Amino acid sequence: MSNSSNDQGRAYEFAWINALCNALKQYRTVRIVENSSLEANQRAWKLIDTEKQELFEISAKAALKTVVDLEPNLIEETSDELLLEFQRDQAGVKGDVRDIVVKCDSVNWEIGFSIKHNHEAVKHSRLSHTLDFGQEWFDVPCGKNYWKKVKPIFDRLKEEKDKQTKWSDIAQKDETVYVPLLKAFISEVKRVYKIDKTLPRKMVEYLVGTKDYYKVVSKDSKRLTIIETFNLHGTLNKPGKLKVSAITVPVIDLPTELVELKFKTESKNTVEMYLNNGWQLSFRIHSASTKVEPSLKFDIQFIGMPVSVMSIECKWK
Repeated sequence: MSNSSNDQGRAYEFAWINALCNALKQYRTVRIVENSSLEANQRAWKLIDTEKQELFEISAKAALKTVVDLEPNLIEETSDELLLEFQRDQAGVKGDVRDIVVKCDSVNWEIGFSIKHNHEAVKHSRLSHTLDFGQEWFDVPCGKNYWKKVKPIFDRLKEEKDKQTKWSDIAQKDETVYVPLLKAFISEVKRVYKIDKTLPRKMVEYLVGTKDYYKVVSKDSKRLTIIETFNLHGTLNKPGKLKVSAITVPVIDLPTELVELKFKTESKNTVEMYLNNGWQLSFRIHSASTKVEPSLKFDIQFIGMPVSVMSIECKWK
């Protein structure tokens, strides 16, 4: 992600936490927790122009009524303080993809939001000469055969890095880099699945997170804010003492079977994964910089999700 996109993402998160705070303080005591992530997002907010700030505020406000309909505890009439907090970046590394956590400590209740601006990429994981994706993704280290296959590819990339070669100057990079790396990736995932049948669940939890949350995506060009429900463990959509949710959010079935993992038709840089219970993913590998590095990035997207993942469109006024 470029610095500009990263700044806009952080600024949009800042718009969201402020919109939430202003909406909820009409009903109860609300406080935004001060931490380093708040400071970073506030700096990003100040870097964007007034027109962009207004657009972000409109986008966030468009979804607030729906959020309250989903979570009546947000406007529970109580003296208990409600805390709004930005997650530190380290949380995402540990599998918690929520950007904003809303919680009330006195009743041991919390919900979270993953905030996206104009993109829906799930993760930007990497393959490299040192990163063990098996250990990181599903707690099974990559085998010797995988490392044997990828070593010559990354050795060549290290040599090209030393020459300060540009990716655009690498001849036939699809055939000599992308395809063999993806073949090694496919073989390794299938190997692990043979010895660990929980791989599909672990894969999805790695990608969508280990905590339940609402994913919020701003589609500026369509003037839409989309809310997707990731209620994997049944912690979302809880009733309040006096109110129940106006919208019922189903619990999602995690996958239990790897049906297929193969190259996308007529593609040399993308593989697709088909799991049961409605989960389908694509993994597009690409260079993350102008100059060659012994590291490549995955753009991981959902191409299919269970019907129990609700998608609610909130139109801007």
